Amino acid sequence: MSNLIHRNSDGVFIIAATPFDESGAIDFDSADKMVDFYLETGVSGLTILGIMGEAPKMAGDEAESFARHVIKRVNGRVPVVVGVSAAGLDNMARLSAASMDAGAGGVMVAPQPGMITEAKLKSYMAQVCEAVGETPICFQDYPQTTGVQVSVETIIGLTVDHPQIVMLKHEDWPGLTKLSRVRAETDTGDVPRMSILTGNSALFLAQEMQRGADGAMTGFAYPEMLVQVVARHQAGDVDGAEDLFDAYLPMVRYEQQLGLGLAIRKEVLRRRGVIASSKVRAPGPAMNARDMEELTRLMSRLDKRLKELS
Repeated sequence: MSNLIHRNSDGVFIIAATPFDESGAIDFDSADKMVDFYLETGVSGLTILGIMGEAPKMAGDEAESFARHVIKRVNGRVPVVVGVSAAGLDNMARLSAASMDAGAGGVMVAPQPGMITEAKLKSYMAQVCEAVGETPICFQDYPQTTGVQVSVETIIGLTVDHPQIVMLKHEDWPGLTKLSRVRAETDTGDVPRMSILTGNSALFLAQEMQRGADGAMTGFAYPEMLVQVVARHQAGDVDGAEDLFDAYLPMVRYEQQLGLGLAIRKEVLRRRGVIASSKVRAPGPAMNARDMEELTRLMSRLDKRLKELS
């Protein structure tokens, strides 16, 4: 299948939310509308069942049925990456196999908390690669959440030792120097190229593109901004990319609030007609009346700013 992620994958792989109805059940109708919306904005791929997709709050069979549903809706138009990080390798292998059988483009794996030495991490990733077979892997480097610090040398070692690790989801912070080094020290000699897609809710996207990222793998309630910023940068319009990013920056920053960000993103998607409910599964954040007023103001200011720019 040609729709697998690979060492030159680029563009925007949007981290998709998981829509729930008010009772907390998966809302598959909203999932269909959401997939269509993301594709209309021009994304290069979708990533589902990530941390912001509330994967840890879903039962195994739920995660599997959601993955199958989204992959079927995408219907091969772009690659779908499925987050399969799990405490147990058996569960990871099962979800990975089910997703790839359904037509996924690869899986995303983050190190488990506790992998605090390079030797432990290398051993763990070797076991992961054995468990998922030849499935292409996006390695998620997100120490703020996992507590696992991964050096550039280890990232390079992993992609050399395991050919299926083709992509880095770069979310270390501060991470620009690290990104520069991974870009400079891969695709040289015996070290193969790695696709580098960046996260952190796109807070540093303009700089990350300037440092050699291939694009973004992150969530934002206005995916069209991510797509346009990456496209402008790839076309050589570095200032134009940054100007557009700057217009959205207040919203990017507001959505970046730890603990509340997912509720904000889902509420914006609801207001934009993409999903029916902004429900976040418990335990999860909820916006209060003042938050809602603030969001209304930010959204109207953004609309005004975009009209001025156009």
